[in-house]
Amino acid sequence: MSDVIKSQVQKQFAKNAGKYVTSAGHAKGGDLALLVASSQATPDMNVLDIATGGGHVANALAPLVQRVTALDLTEEMLQVAEAFIQGNGHRNVDFVAGDAEKLPFDDDVFDLVTCRIAAHHFPDVSSFVHEALRVMKPGGRLLFIDNVAPERDENDQFYNEVEKCRDASHVRAWRKTEWIHMLEYAGFRMETMVSFQKRFKFEEWCNRAALPERERRELEASMLSAPSIIRKFFNFEVTEHGKLDSFQGESVYIQAIKPTHV
Repeated sequence: MSDVIKSQVQKQFAKNAGKYVTSAGHAKGGDLALLVASSQATPDMNVLDIATGGGHVANALAPLVQRVTALDLTEEMLQVAEAFIQGNGHRNVDFVAGDAEKLPFDDDVFDLVTCRIAAHHFPDVSSFVHEALRVMKPGGRLLFIDNVAPERDENDQFYNEVEKCRDASHVRAWRKTEWIHMLEYAGFRMETMVSFQKRFKFEEWCNRAALPERERRELEASMLSAPSIIRKFFNFEVTEHGKLDSFQGESVYIQAIKPTHV
């Protein structure tokens, strides 16, 4: 099943790779600025950016560190990320095809490991967390960002269902409490968690996943028919013509450290 999901991820991102370089939600945002500002980056650091996507984290950190390794499962994503990053003049970034759950690196190699807006596509996030810890030097940090599900069951179910309808490669957006548990259970020590409200413009959100028109309208109708308590929680904005304009989700920035005794 894991291989099937990863194949879906590759197919989905291969055909939409360019959109993730230009996507405003990926290219900019307070979460990316916070990650860079919190990185404590120094010129001698060796950084791994897991599931680099459009390469925005690798691009932002490249001028501040010695070396960045940008890893992604999808070759087409690596190609557009490389064109984007090298187009900005950065020559200290290596591009590696690889699996977030089976990292092709030795133990204790990286000072920083980053992963932004990607883990909801991972079939086995526990393996990702353990692998991130393994390849990190003792005292190194994980800088992590992803969309999260609400803590309440009904809201969690709604959010993950609409994400799956929009993009078949979506596996699960985990709750904040679940991320804390997974990271600490693996051996990380939590340092920081910051929550970001995240507004999804419905048409842009669907466009990025290349959702066909018929399925888009079915998804819109399904969302608009959700109970009022759901619509209020996700702060639906509807046009005067009754179309779904946008809804509000949440992402988190997590900073965790690998203890020196691990």
